Amino acid sequence: MADQSLRILVFGAHPDDCDIKAGGTASLYQQAGHTVKFVSVTNGESGHQRLSGTELAEIRRAEATAAGQALGLEYQVLGNRDGYLQPTIEARFEIIRLIRQFDPDLILTHRPNDYHPDHRYTSQLVCDAAYMVTVPPIVPDVPALRKNPVIAYLSDHFTRPYPFTPTVVVDVEPVWDKLIDALDCHRSQFYDWLPYNHFHEHEVPADPSERKAWLSGKIRERIEPLADQHRDLIIETYGKKRGQEIQLIEAFEPCEYGSPLTQKNVKTLFPFLP
Repeated sequence: MADQSLRILVFGAHPDDCDIKAGGTASLYQQAGHTVKFVSVTNGESGHQRLSGTELAEIRRAEATAAGQALGLEYQVLGNRDGYLQPTIEARFEIIRLIRQFDPDLILTHRPNDYHPDHRYTSQLVCDAAYMVTVPPIVPDVPALRKNPVIAYLSDHFTRPYPFTPTVVVDVEPVWDKLIDALDCHRSQFYDWLPYNHFHEHEVPADPSERKAWLSGKIRERIEPLADQHRDLIIETYGKKRGQEIQLIEAFEPCEYGSPLTQKNVKTLFPFLP
């Protein structure tokens, strides 16, 4: 019998981007026996109010490794500098090489319109690699893929030139604790930098268990509006009764590059959907 397991590759710009946008979905894949890999395209060296450079990059690499262990997956952090990412040929070839080596069925990444240049350029690099992964003379040291992976975008709240428009919604409440376990590993971000950057550092509890509960509440506040925005799609996916009850989702929008995400293959690529 042919192997039915899937290979899912998630590209985020920074350590923690993959987790916060697709950590619950990754956990569902892992529970079902599929293989997921997270990639941070930059090293995270600039995401802190006091630390920076090699010291912070090493901290964030260790945090990403711990988060990957919490989710049961490999978490690779590339060497591109945080805040300095450019869609260069060299960076594109790095992404092409990585995609070919992993040979994914599905790639998830940022949309190209986003507040952070590293997010935008991560998206551009993945999209620029989409067709080229099948072209043998490009990056010839790694065999070209015969088939393009499907590519889909992670959620965001930006509206120009058009708002996030998902065709896939995933109920992540059954794996919520696992997701928070992963996010809790990114301590430099969720308990230090992001509270500082959003002017609520005074709210962070000192006690680790209280701090984790606080984080769970903050992340809930952050993603609950997504379910309200896409309630019709949730009901279409999960049925009226369950669809009206679901509060915590991750959502994905098809990318025009790569192989298409269609009604026909969505159940294969997201096998935990009803």
